[in-house]
Amino acid sequence: MSYPYQIKSLAQYHDDYKKSAEDPEAFWGDVASNFYWRKKWDKVLDWNFTEPKIEWFKGGKLNITENCIDRHLATMADKPAIIWEPNNPEERVRVVTYARLHKRVCQVAQMLVNNGVKKGDRVCIYMGMVPELAYAILGCARIGAIHSVIFGGFSAQSIADRLYDAQAEFIITCDGAFRGGKDIPLKSVIDDALIGNRTVKRVIVYTRTRTPVSMIKGRDVWWEDEMDYAETQVEKDGKVFFPAEEMDAEDPLFILYTSGSTGKPKGVVHTIGGYMVWTAYTFVNVFQYQPGDVHFCTADIGWITGHSYIVYGPLAAGATSMMFEGIPSWPDAGRFWEIVQKHKVNCIYTAPTAIRSLMSYGTAPVEGKDLSSLKVLGTVGEPINEEAWHWYDENIGKKACPIVDTWWQTETGGTLISNLAGVTPGIPSWASLPMPGVQPLLVDERGHEITEKDEHGHLKGNLCIKAPWPGILRTTWGDHERCRTNYFATYPGLYFTGDGALKDEGGNYRITGRVDDVLNISGHRIGTAEVENAINMHSGVVESAVVGYPHDIKGQGIYAFVIYNGHHGDENLRRQDISLTVSKIIGPIAKPDKIQFVTGLPKTRSGKIMRRILRKIAEGEIANLGDTTTLLDPGVVDEIKDGKL
Repeated sequence: MSYPYQIKSLAQYHDDYKKSAEDPEAFWGDVASNFYWRKKWDKVLDWNFTEPKIEWFKGGKLNITENCIDRHLATMADKPAIIWEPNNPEERVRVVTYARLHKRVCQVAQMLVNNGVKKGDRVCIYMGMVPELAYAILGCARIGAIHSVIFGGFSAQSIADRLYDAQAEFIITCDGAFRGGKDIPLKSVIDDALIGNRTVKRVIVYTRTRTPVSMIKGRDVWWEDEMDYAETQVEKDGKVFFPAEEMDAEDPLFILYTSGSTGKPKGVVHTIGGYMVWTAYTFVNVFQYQPGDVHFCTADIGWITGHSYIVYGPLAAGATSMMFEGIPSWPDAGRFWEIVQKHKVNCIYTAPTAIRSLMSYGTAPVEGKDLSSLKVLGTVGEPINEEAWHWYDENIGKKACPIVDTWWQTETGGTLISNLAGVTPGIPSWASLPMPGVQPLLVDERGHEITEKDEHGHLKGNLCIKAPWPGILRTTWGDHERCRTNYFATYPGLYFTGDGALKDEGGNYRITGRVDDVLNISGHRIGTAEVENAINMHSGVVESAVVGYPHDIKGQGIYAFVIYNGHHGDENLRRQDISLTVSKIIGPIAKPDKIQFVTGLPKTRSGKIMRRILRKIAEGEIANLGDTTTLLDPGVVDEIKDGKL
């Protein structure tokens, strides 16, 4: 297999980029023609950013699972589609060929139909990193049901909020999940989330940890029993068949919830045609994937990275995708490198947080590991700092592997800015050049294009995109106005990323971090309002304000300033109580790293909290707080400064 749309040289990159900007319809029509369509589109692109209304491959008919599985069967039935490495290195590895994947996805599709799932229904998936999670996602897509995967670390309350917003009627979960040395009781968390729920009709439970679970008659069924029955329906005379539902290119494929600047999670909606084309195109080009390579994306499928670069992108390209159940530091900090050696991994794609964490163990866990199969290293989730970049380059890539520093978001579907491995230049801690089809623009607070360079010769501003790419979100589930106000209203006519960036004379971009009220914790975005709402649920808390601050491992930590009712009791115990409250309401990932108790917050006379001042205090920039005379009570700032943790 070759990829006619793969960029092979810097000259071709510039040529393709120019074509994609000048005639996007012709360019993306050519790329899309490499996939299987039951009916070709009537129009490649129709859009405006005002409503917003974005349609790619309008009128085209397809099913994404036929592109990810069926079309590969004639030539690659016995090739590994997914290699699964379990949490426990002593447990058996599972190699899932394209033929086996086809059979399992057909079974899941039949199982879903047997349980009443129809095209357009929402299916919530809350599972550990097992192959059955991929089968569940693809089984939904095969029948046209909309999947919504929820990361296994979210709390019952977070799940309940998402179930309610999606009006999901079906759940697929596991009895439990293994993650490092922990057993996570997924089914019991789902049971808690379903207290008071009136929409969920069926919960399908896969057996993984053999944790005792409560099974409610009429609602809960075992995955194994349902799959055994489905197998008798889809397999006849040694042949497997379940017809894939014909879908429109603009039908929703999945909802993925992301934190926003309000407390309510927002369901980002991606549609089938454009998302498929974009994930496959960016996968093949960013990683310079070659047929037969083993691609190891270490993300959890509960996040967009896992959707795009473990499941859809690699499978649409006929690739072999590694899936890992565990964590990088268990049973020891050499686990990633053992996996690379064992499976002869060619590309590893991980988060800067993981790299910084592994750096803290020194180079001993890497010593003696054969990493010679590696051709490409990648990073995702947050900008990588130079120290971590060089450690990765020297100790893992042995200075022989390009590092692709990919910048993108849940809302973008796939990579927007990145060097292409070995094809376009990589610059430490710079995401570098935009992908073909991506037209970035740096603007000031008023939306005017930045034209003046700083003392280093860089343009610096808020990062926007001028025109749609195929993977762009279409809406936020059930609330299109929220999509418009979040992404398209700040700067009319532009998609606003929420990030700041630098641009050098060569057209390379460096992401400088969030400019809105969203934190980037270990590569995952969490809204400050969501964390504040959770803190404020604690009975002793009067008010709180949350900001980010530099964190050696996570990139950004959560610093909470809390007004507490009364001062009785142990202060550290109060901190633990507040952290536990946040854990219960959102999940452990959102627990504050620092909680400072204060008697007041810096507010304007209109009552707005000046987070800019709190951010500078948290970052240690106490000498440069700017003008505080406009505050209702300037004296509160001195008290906060004196009490800084």
